[in-house]
Amino acid sequence: MEKITEWETVIGLEIHVQLSTASKIFSGSSTAVGAEPNSQASLVDLAMPGTLPVLNRGAVEKAILFGLAVNAEICQRSVFERKNYFYPDLPKGYQTTQLEAPIVGPGKVDIQLENGEKKVVRIHHAHLEEDAGKSLHEEFSDAQGRGMSGIDLNRAGTPLIEVVTEPDMRSPEEAVAFARKLHGIVTSLGICDGEMSQGSMRFDVNVSVRRKGDETLGTRTETKNLNSFRFMDAAIRQEVQRQIELIEDGGTVIQETRLYNGDTQASRSMRSKEDANDYRYFPCPDLLPVVVTDADIAALRATLPELPDAREARFIDSYQLSAYDAGLLAGNRFAAAYFETAAQHSGDAKLAANWVIGDISARLNAEDIAIEQCPVSAENLGQLIQRIKDGTVSSKIARQVFDACWQGEGSPDEVIAAKGLKQMSDTGELEKIVDQIIADNAEQVAAYQAAEGGKQKKMFGFFVGQAMKLTQGKANPQQINALLQQKLAP
Repeated sequence: MEKITEWETVIGLEIHVQLSTASKIFSGSSTAVGAEPNSQASLVDLAMPGTLPVLNRGAVEKAILFGLAVNAEICQRSVFERKNYFYPDLPKGYQTTQLEAPIVGPGKVDIQLENGEKKVVRIHHAHLEEDAGKSLHEEFSDAQGRGMSGIDLNRAGTPLIEVVTEPDMRSPEEAVAFARKLHGIVTSLGICDGEMSQGSMRFDVNVSVRRKGDETLGTRTETKNLNSFRFMDAAIRQEVQRQIELIEDGGTVIQETRLYNGDTQASRSMRSKEDANDYRYFPCPDLLPVVVTDADIAALRATLPELPDAREARFIDSYQLSAYDAGLLAGNRFAAAYFETAAQHSGDAKLAANWVIGDISARLNAEDIAIEQCPVSAENLGQLIQRIKDGTVSSKIARQVFDACWQGEGSPDEVIAAKGLKQMSDTGELEKIVDQIIADNAEQVAAYQAAEGGKQKKMFGFFVGQAMKLTQGKANPQQINALLQQKLAP
């Protein structure tokens, strides 16, 4: 069989977005995270006989806000259905959701890739539904030490919107760019806290492959419940490779639901993929249709905050940032606020952006914490940038100061004073050091003066290194360079 070498990947996403209401979608039970298992599951959440659901108005409003933010049609008469299936963490035996008339209709989201390419991803719809409970595996054992599973129903009934895209993405990069953009939109709106580690946003990824130029979609698989951008990227890459190898070896892709384990970096089949008919949807007899008026939509539209696209445009205009830098900062409202505070305190937006995108982000990722928990405040970052600009510390020493601030050793000014890190800028003192270097390295001086072009430039670095070594990195680099050039001239 001839090997197929050129493939096209087709990706669609289903994103579960937990809405940040104080109570559940059909009951007054709390949605707070961290309570004792099964302490926040009411009789309504458990569908006990004689109980009736009451729709949470706040959940409806948050769903509409999302629709407005993605330029979607708002369905002014939406209905709820029951999706029937059995699973241990679904106490009702059905999930109350929307199928035929979801609250949010077609919309679109613009994304930008690292290479500057822009693309539109279409939203098919977004519907309201209730979350299920949570199965806890390998946390319990019986008297014989055998592993057991527990069920925590605190999450059952938490309001969700499920955002369903068209299969418009063609690479893991595009899927992750869309996911990040959506995360930025829902957190900017304030309708979701965006805490993916807590399950506030969960991604189901539909992946298929086809030969380039083929208009027919391949058989898709769905990898469920990915809760990080990194895991999404890895799961897509692995599934694409699996499908291509399977087809090229003469096999057939089966429509199925799969699970990906980010810790082991392995995926496995979970079950055959169901169609809508398998769930026996029927209208929920306990809930009336949801009717939304033009006035309701206009009132909610008036409350829309600044969204990532508008924030990006403002950063480009107000701070003269590149489109790429502005996009990175604008996507997360907390990072955006951090950057703006640092820029205002430092008076240098470009340096503030470089620090937030570079050192701050790298350290946050390494320690797996959000920028809201950053140990170095935006005000302190601004102060550190000021000390670089006024020559108190060099860029190299600034990173030592940053490390100390991260460890809680005080503000930049306090760290600089306590550790004696102030940059040496006394011309007379630096001149003595340069004279000493030249006297101690007569052979290197002669070789430097006899050299030309790139070789001389490379040798010049030796003298700079000696100066930094003697001053423990505290010498003002501009002054050292100028003195060395002057003294080394033949």
